[in-house]
Amino acid sequence: MRGLGPLTVSRLAAFLGSVRVRLLVIALMPMLVLLPVLLGGTMWRWSNKVDDILVNKVTGDLTIADQYLARLVELSGEQIDAVARSVAMQDALGTGVTAAFLERERDRLGLDFLRIETAAPTAQHWPVIAAALTGSLLSAVDVLEAADLEALSPGLAEQAEIPLVLTRAAVPTDRTVETRGMIIHSAAPLTLPDGRAAALVGGVLLNRNLDFIDTINALVYREQSLPEGSQGTATLFLEDVRVSTNVRLFENVRALGTRVSAEVRAQVLDEGRVWLDRAFVVNDWYISAYEPIHDSFGERVGMLYVGFLETPFRNAKRSSVLILGGAFVLIALASVPVFLRWAGHIFRPLEAMTRTIAKVEAGDLAARNNPPDVGDEIAQVAGHLDNLLDRLQARDRELRDWAESLEARVAERTSDLQAANQRLERTTERLIISEKLAAVGEITASVAHEINNPVAVIQGNLDLARSTLGPEVDAVAEEFRLIDDQIYRIGVIVSKLLQFARPEEYSGVRNLIVPGEVVRDCLVLTRHQAEAAGITCAPAFESAAAVRMSRTELQQVVVNLILNAIHAMPGGGTLTVATADREACVVITVADTGTGIAPDVLPRIFDPFFTT
Repeated sequence: MRGLGPLTVSRLAAFLGSVRVRLLVIALMPMLVLLPVLLGGTMWRWSNKVDDILVNKVTGDLTIADQYLARLVELSGEQIDAVARSVAMQDALGTGVTAAFLERERDRLGLDFLRIETAAPTAQHWPVIAAALTGSLLSAVDVLEAADLEALSPGLAEQAEIPLVLTRAAVPTDRTVETRGMIIHSAAPLTLPDGRAAALVGGVLLNRNLDFIDTINALVYREQSLPEGSQGTATLFLEDVRVSTNVRLFENVRALGTRVSAEVRAQVLDEGRVWLDRAFVVNDWYISAYEPIHDSFGERVGMLYVGFLETPFRNAKRSSVLILGGAFVLIALASVPVFLRWAGHIFRPLEAMTRTIAKVEAGDLAARNNPPDVGDEIAQVAGHLDNLLDRLQARDRELRDWAESLEARVAERTSDLQAANQRLERTTERLIISEKLAAVGEITASVAHEINNPVAVIQGNLDLARSTLGPEVDAVAEEFRLIDDQIYRIGVIVSKLLQFARPEEYSGVRNLIVPGEVVRDCLVLTRHQAEAAGITCAPAFESAAAVRMSRTELQQVVVNLILNAIHAMPGGGTLTVATADREACVVITVADTGTGIAPDVLPRIFDPFFTT
């Protein structure tokens, strides 16, 4: 190769250092070097953002599926507990028709098995049963061997059996069939007629439970929630084997018995971490989410999966890249000749535009070129740039206004939601208290009526004994008097029980009374207890109004409040009892200087028969 002569080198150096070349470099470098890098970086970041959005979506999908499974487990326990607590259950145990009753309930609740377990060692091996035998309701997901399934219900082991299908990328195994069964396992405490503790145990087999998995898929992936060509899938795994799925092998054949990839198994089952990424599912790539399922022992026994086909999103990204790349090439081919022709006229305007853009990038959106009105193209470009900056500034202002408006709306909606939640909690608390009082009232009324019957028999036989003994009754007159007193006392107790259960029927005589006088009498009745406890009474009777009500009932309530206040001040203190008029009412206040009510007891003070 011949070397370059000194003259040639000098000319080349002069050419490269000329203003023309420098202008060309300055003009063409943004288009041919910087813009491709910026476009490539933008596309790379956009692609990553799309992937993040897809992962966020599948994360939300997994949350919905997990909540649905958790609700099924919880609902199973509630249903079985309701059966265990029912009167029909006790009737069936007492009449010897337990098996028929359990079969009817099993069919009604859609369970695969429902049976009674006692304190046998084999039954206590399961935490859900052990918990029920100690009086606690527990529901969980468990995995049972084929023999255990067959013992629970004939044919259940055969229903759970799933042949394994050779699956690409799965961990190698010598097994050819999955004989274990994954069940929703629930147990509720039950007391047998002889007083022994037992457990009512029931559950649903999840192997081949297509209704369960199709419901999850319908909840997560509704119609038109995914782009055309994509499809949502959901699967329940027993370890790494699909035991319930809507993933298809081909046509309408579900991929039961196929297995998860080794990579997913290692992260989810072995390490216990959630998988949120693309994964190969049976025969294609899916944006996937897997989470471990724990049994009642706390061991990882399976996985819950949701995901959707990646292909439509991958094709959309590829098409976008090709379109943007082609557009860039066309723009570059169209722009380079213009830059070459007008390079000599752009130096100064370019510096001005560069300074303007720098100011805008620094945050000065009001910066403009303000080109002189010379009519050339560079001036027009500078003017167009000013117009674009005007639009950018206006758009920025609109976005800021929109962001502020959105924040205000979010704050308003959040406040409304919090208020609604608080109202719901208060309503729920009142409903629970009402239900408790209604239940206690029904039980109390039933007990009172049941006591009346033997009391009437005792009274009748007592009268018969008097008439039979004749003159000899005087020898046992004191015993008969004691019996009469006790019968009368029982009658008073029954009347009070009925008054508590049905106050509208047994409210007693209502007279026009002065509450202040009743309260003053109550202080007299409790004066001995107060003095014995070293308590100083501070009465403040400001009301002389009369109220139509039962004097006995008011006296009973006030005495109870005063005694409670005395008990709350074992070391002495001040008891304040006051009456005052308020509008059309009389307010009675009983206050003490005792220790008060503990915060954990406060919500239960209106529970019937509750005491500390």
